[in-house]
Amino acid sequence: MKYISTRGTAPVLDFEDTLLAGLAADGGLYVPESWPRLSRETLTSFKYKPYAEVAYEVLNPFIGGTPNNDRFREILEAAYQAFEVPEVAPVIPLGGQHYLLELFHGPTLAFKDVAMQLLARLMDEALARRGRRATIIGATSGDTGGAAIEAFRGRENIDIFIFFPEGRVSDVQRKQMTTPTDENVHALAIDGTFDDCQALVKDMFNDADFRHETGLAGVNSINWARVMAQTVYYFTASAQLGVPDKEIAFSVPTGNFGDIFAGYVAKQMGLPIAQLMIATNINDILARVLKTGIYEIGDVVASSSPSMDIQVSSNFERLLFEATGRNADEVCRLMGELAEKRKFSLSPNVLEVMRGSFAAERVDEGETAKIIKDMFEADGMLLDPHTAVGYGAALRSDVPTSTPIVTLATAHPAKFPASVEKACHRSAEEIIATPERVQVMMKQDEAYETYPNELARVQDFVRQKNSF
Repeated sequence: MKYISTRGTAPVLDFEDTLLAGLAADGGLYVPESWPRLSRETLTSFKYKPYAEVAYEVLNPFIGGTPNNDRFREILEAAYQAFEVPEVAPVIPLGGQHYLLELFHGPTLAFKDVAMQLLARLMDEALARRGRRATIIGATSGDTGGAAIEAFRGRENIDIFIFFPEGRVSDVQRKQMTTPTDENVHALAIDGTFDDCQALVKDMFNDADFRHETGLAGVNSINWARVMAQTVYYFTASAQLGVPDKEIAFSVPTGNFGDIFAGYVAKQMGLPIAQLMIATNINDILARVLKTGIYEIGDVVASSSPSMDIQVSSNFERLLFEATGRNADEVCRLMGELAEKRKFSLSPNVLEVMRGSFAAERVDEGETAKIIKDMFEADGMLLDPHTAVGYGAALRSDVPTSTPIVTLATAHPAKFPASVEKACHRSAEEIIATPERVQVMMKQDEAYETYPNELARVQDFVRQKNSF
C-alpha cells in the first residue's frame, strides 16, 4: 500500500514512512492510493472474532507487511490488553433502534486510547528498527493529549510534547497530561484556543529546517495511522448488530473530523453504513458546511464538551480530497482560500457527494444538559457531554426505524465531572463511579508551563527540552 498527499506534490510513501511523517511535506494529509475492500464473508466472520483479530483483518491491508504478519499480531494483542473489558469497545442497547458504542475503557477513559495505544507501539517499533529517535508534537482539545502521553511515556526512542489550550480542558484532562513524571514527557499550556495549538503544530511541520533538526513526528489525527486504527470499532460494532445483512448508522461527536472520517473509510472498505451523522456542539462549523456548503471559520466558544471546541477541522481536508474526486489542485485552491479569507464554498456536486454519506446536527448546551439529566433519571445511565451531543444528534436522524443507530460514547463521565454535576443537579461524587486510578491522579502534583501563542518561543521550548 502506498500513500499520497491530499495536496498532490509530496513524495508517495509506504506505510511506515507515512506513520513517521505525520503531515505531508506539502502541507497536505496522507491517504491510501486506493481503498482495500473486505468481502461479505470476511464481514460475516467478524461476529465471532475478538477485537484484536478483527483489527488484524481490517488493518493488515494498510501496512504493507511492515511489521510482518506475526509481529503485527503481537503488537495488536499488546495494544488492546490495556483495556478493562475484553470486548475493548462493547455495544450497549438503549432501546428501540439506538445503541451506544463504549470507547472509554482504555487507560485514559477516552476513545483516543483505542488508536493511540496501537500508534505508540507501531512508531516505537519503526524507530527501533531504523536506529532513530523522534520528537512527537501534538495539539489537544482535551483527550488526545492524555492518551498520547499515556501511550508514549517512558519510550526510549521518543520525546513527546503536547500543547493544550490554557483553561479550556477539564481538570481530569489536564492532570492526565501534567502529572506523569517520565523524562520524555512535556506538557505545555498555550494562551489561546485549540485551533491556536493546532496551528502551532502545523507551522512546526511546515518549517523544514526545524522539522529536520528535531526529528518531528505527529500523533494528532493528521497522522493517517490514527484514523486507520479507529476504523476497527465500526466493524466490530456492526458485526454485533447484524452486518452484512443490514445497514447501520453511526452518530459521532466530532470536532477535528478524524473519528467520523474513520467511519467513511470503513464504508469505502465495504461496511454497509446507512448514514454517518456529524454531531457538533455550539462550535458547529461542520454542521454548517454540510447544510450550506460554506466552510467559514468563526470564533471558538467554550462549551461543556471541550474536546469539540474546534473551528478548523483538519481531517475535513481528507473528505474534500475524496469528494472532489481526489482532485489535489482543487483541494489546494480551497485550502488556500481558507488561509486567505477564512472561508470557502463547496460546489453543488461536491456537496451532493458529501451528503450521500453524511448528515449533520448541532446540539446546543441546554439540550446537552437535558440529555444527560434525562438519561440518568430514566435508567441511571450517565453520559459525558460529548456522548450526549452524539446521542442528541442521533435522535434527529432520518434513517428508517429498522436501521440501528450507534452513538459513539467517546469518554467516561468521570473526565467531565463539573458538566455532569451541573446537568444532573447532584454532586459528582454521588453519581459518578470514578475509577480509583483517576482518584489517585487527582491528588498528584502537576508540572507544566504556560506559553504565549508565539511559534518561535514554543519552538525554543521544544529545542531545549528534547533529546534528539
